[in-house]
Amino acid sequence: MAERDSMLGKQSIQFEKKPYIIGSASVTGSKEAQGPMGELFDKVGYDDKFGAKTWEEAESILQKEALEIAISKADLTKQDLQMVFAGDLLGQSIASSFGMAGYQLPHVGLYGACSTCGLSLTMGGVTISGGFAQKAACVTSSHFASAEKEFRFPLAYGNQRPKSATWTVTGSGAFILSSQPGKQTRAVMEGVTVGKIVDYGVKDSMNMGACMAPAAADTIKQNLEDFGREPKDYDKIITGDLGTVGQKLLFDLLAEKKIDITRQHMDCGIEIYDSEKQHTDAGGSGCGCSAVVLSAYILKKLEEGIWKRVLFVPTGALLSKTSFNEGQTIPGIAHGVVLEHYEG
Repeated sequence: MAERDSMLGKQSIQFEKKPYIIGSASVTGSKEAQGPMGELFDKVGYDDKFGAKTWEEAESILQKEALEIAISKADLTKQDLQMVFAGDLLGQSIASSFGMAGYQLPHVGLYGACSTCGLSLTMGGVTISGGFAQKAACVTSSHFASAEKEFRFPLAYGNQRPKSATWTVTGSGAFILSSQPGKQTRAVMEGVTVGKIVDYGVKDSMNMGACMAPAAADTIKQNLEDFGREPKDYDKIITGDLGTVGQKLLFDLLAEKKIDITRQHMDCGIEIYDSEKQHTDAGGSGCGCSAVVLSAYILKKLEEGIWKRVLFVPTGALLSKTSFNEGQTIPGIAHGVVLEHYEG
């Protein structure tokens, strides 16, 4: 009888045939290179337009280059891939559609706002574990200038940013999933917790941490319940881009549920910048934030065996220009991915 994945509790899937992350890459902009993780990124574009004419085209280039590097590091060719799961923040996911078009691979376009890295890994993991593909790529990106133009104000406007605002990361992360270990296996996916849409009625688009923290708390609580674990069972519980404001709210919301993750918690948006020196207010955000930190830093710790198991929880704010201008609230979502050290 074939192995089958198990549905755990209300929202989680435990992979019987665990997918392997056999390659990954991170490409970022100049500001990210100046932060604490700058030396860990695979490629840095010191011209944030990456030689393109528009910010949107630059973001597509980010994705193309990240996937190219990830494929090379996995010792594969693009013909070895059977499917690509990709997404970004822009309307109709144009960074992904234009960025991935040249690869001519079966394409699954995804939108989970800043949780898209977790969403792509979830869908890729289910596909690999279910035997529907042997090799798949998961790619996501964001760009500070294209996101500001899409959701806030054109850069030339020079608007003032409140202290609760996060800085959209210019970056792309790409990950190669495989049904078998590779030449360099960075981590193993044990399972996932698919997030729910959580809406606490927040309407402030300049406070993404407050919008997303309730969803992160919900997914973390559900993951612990579904897998029958406590926070201490993870070396790290890592959120995507709550920033300093969202982190405090996350701790408060989980404390109400008698859950304390303060010792295990790390937030990619807090770690990627030196907020005081780089003037990034509450921290980093954007699809690329958790993606590049996962590739450059988190997988490095897992690969080296410094961490044995982590819960990776990218978070997203599900707003659009239309919903915001019509006065709608900003719901959040968070997808949890359980990653483990590969023993070999």
